[in-house]
Amino acid sequence: EKNQLVAVVEAMKMETQITSAIDGKIDAVFSKEGDRIEAGELLLRLE
Repeated sequence: EKNQLVAVVEAMKMETQITSAIDGKIDAVFSKEGDRIEAGELLLRLE
């Protein structure tokens, strides 16, 4: 569902909640818990 929590990203002991911008299902996940990610990096894809 749109606005549903899909991920939580932690940086410098702060957590940022990532919500879905559209209705859909998660089609692919491109990182796993504990991975370091860069700004702009794709985390997941919705179908």
